[in-house]
Amino acid sequence: MKLKELESCLQEVDVFEDPKVLLEQYPTTPHIAACMLHTIDTRYNDIQGKLIGDLGCGCGVLSIGAAMVGASLCVGVDIDEDALLICSQNAEEFELNNIDLVQCDLGSVEEGMWNKQFDTIIMNPPFGTKRNKGIDMMFLKLALGMATDAVYSLHKTSTRDHIQKKAKEWGADVEVVAELRFDLPATYKFHKQKSVDIEVDFLRFSHPTKSQASKR
Repeated sequence: MKLKELESCLQEVDVFEDPKVLLEQYPTTPHIAACMLHTIDTRYNDIQGKLIGDLGCGCGVLSIGAAMVGASLCVGVDIDEDALLICSQNAEEFELNNIDLVQCDLGSVEEGMWNKQFDTIIMNPPFGTKRNKGIDMMFLKLALGMATDAVYSLHKTSTRDHIQKKAKEWGADVEVVAELRFDLPATYKFHKQKSVDIEVDFLRFSHPTKSQASKR
């Protein structure tokens, strides 16, 4: 599927009408989602025919996009029942049968529960506000344990050094695939500006092969 066609389809995905502040429910824009998925597929061949996990899937723009691109199955995971209902409705409207949804609090998942159960993990995790400090790293550590091939994720550019350090500790290689501008609209009542531009890294994490690891 061509990039423009994918983005056009994803513009039809319904999003939150009443997003929850504590869950940091900022939907991934159709443009960013399409660019992410097109890059993952065409540059790295990590979607078509693969088992994909989408952590914190929200309304499902990444899951739906991955399913359209040709994932064998995409499993969207979210804590929020309302988000999963919207995601399910979106999948039905697009007549996709290669999406499954799981309601789960990822913070309570036992270590190793889904160990190496997915080929690829894609996600736009909560960035980790003061109320959710560290949740982005919790998502990332869990994702690295779940994926056999690669993890693709969005993180604030300001946290890049910290993320690279933690990835190294966890035995993962990290690549900055792209630097993006994430336009956050005034979604919540306490937002005073109409929108805020945030610098975001699109990152790829992978596990080094045995031969690569031995050279370190």
